[in-house]
Amino acid sequence: MVIRCEDVWREISNYMDGDVDPALRAAMEEHFHECKDCLSVLEGTRNVIQLYGDERMIPVPLGYSHRLHRRLEGNMPGSRRSFLGWMVAAAAAVVTVGTVGVASSISGGGKTRSELAREGTGVPPDLLVVVSDGGKIFHIPECSVIHDRAHLRTLAAREAEQQGFVPCVRCLKRYLKS
Repeated sequence: MVIRCEDVWREISNYMDGDVDPALRAAMEEHFHECKDCLSVLEGTRNVIQLYGDERMIPVPLGYSHRLHRRLEGNMPGSRRSFLGWMVAAAAAVVTVGTVGVASSISGGGKTRSELAREGTGVPPDLLVVVSDGGKIFHIPECSVIHDRAHLRTLAAREAEQQGFVPCVRCLKRYLKS
């Protein structure tokens, strides 16, 4: 079975999850031995998933994301579509799809999605906390690991928990169950 790079990119998340048939798996493994670009995409995807799941998150300085995007846009060629550009786009798509797949396969049955999402036991119900649109964790406003400061809203901890948010393991760790 001969497989193209585009096929590998489309199936890389399923490959990593072990959700491909044996013939496709063998073809992909053979392709990885021959194609350094696809092997790089595989290794990069593994690294991103490992970093994303690492509980030792490193706080990113405020505004870093905006500066990074601005710099990347400045370095991208205007109208020229390079192979590397397509590879980066494909890798980003694979990581996004893989992350969604991993997250959806982990969640379910009322269980929390990770060790980082644990129920609180004694968070003062009237404590003012902040949540980020699309996030799942609530923080005290001074927390250094809030990722999306541009879309924060403030509410009481009671209300945050009713909406399905859980306390941050860093700034509210004294309230977490052990």
